[in-house]
Amino acid sequence: MSASSNRPIGIFDSGVGGVTVLKQLYRQLPNESIVYFADTARLPYGTRSPEEILQFVREIMVWLEQQNVKMVLMACNTSSALTLDIVRSEFNLPILGLIFPGAKAAAQKGRRIGVISTPATAKSNAYLNAIAEIEPSAQVWQIGCPEFVPLIEQNRIYDPHTRKVVTEYLSPLIENQIDTLIYGCTHYPHLEPIIKEILPSGVNLIDPAKSLVQSTEQELELMGLKNHTNPVATRFCVSGMPDQFARISQRWLGYPPKVEKVNLAVPSLLTVDS
Repeated sequence: MSASSNRPIGIFDSGVGGVTVLKQLYRQLPNESIVYFADTARLPYGTRSPEEILQFVREIMVWLEQQNVKMVLMACNTSSALTLDIVRSEFNLPILGLIFPGAKAAAQKGRRIGVISTPATAKSNAYLNAIAEIEPSAQVWQIGCPEFVPLIEQNRIYDPHTRKVVTEYLSPLIENQIDTLIYGCTHYPHLEPIIKEILPSGVNLIDPAKSLVQSTEQELELMGLKNHTNPVATRFCVSGMPDQFARISQRWLGYPPKVEKVNLAVPSLLTVDS
């Protein structure tokens, strides 16, 4: 059992957004070792088709299995919304997503709930459906925000243009007098300083990363897989440019990560013309 509990947790996202989940793991589960994968060569996911996203997630899952992880966290709302149930049926690993933990946390806080997310997550109605299941009396407004991820990945959070874009996306939610806002993409908490300036002060801000890690701890305890020894250093891997990820993520990690580039080519899962 101890050998299994010492195995790392796998986390993946399209880019630096999943760092918000990683930081929660550091806070809540400091003994866990972690493999973090960012699919930076193919971000943003939020404007991709469901078929593309499923293909990407399958490739990432195969790679994470090869890294001998004991559990996978989808630190990507788009992947969680579109692929979680499918890949759970295909892989013999515990896989946790963001949608249900985030929806539950929001339903506990308010009844007029706004969701800002990628267009793919908004189109899936994943948060709308999850909140309706948990609290049918709640009203939900969803806004797809295609510009957010590129701006964050380019480290343009404090640009005047970014503030203008945030204001435009939040305006309909403010008009509908929301009392709670869900960050429906793990990138979006990086925009919190700007979002707080624009939203009315009483609006509850829900970061599903916190709830996901709480669920992770519960799951590890149930399976007897919680690690109680010292962790190894987090392993950071990307499909794109390691230097760019290291430079951007350092701002939120508080240290310069060592980043590897890995090849996700999985021939058995790719469509090959004969």
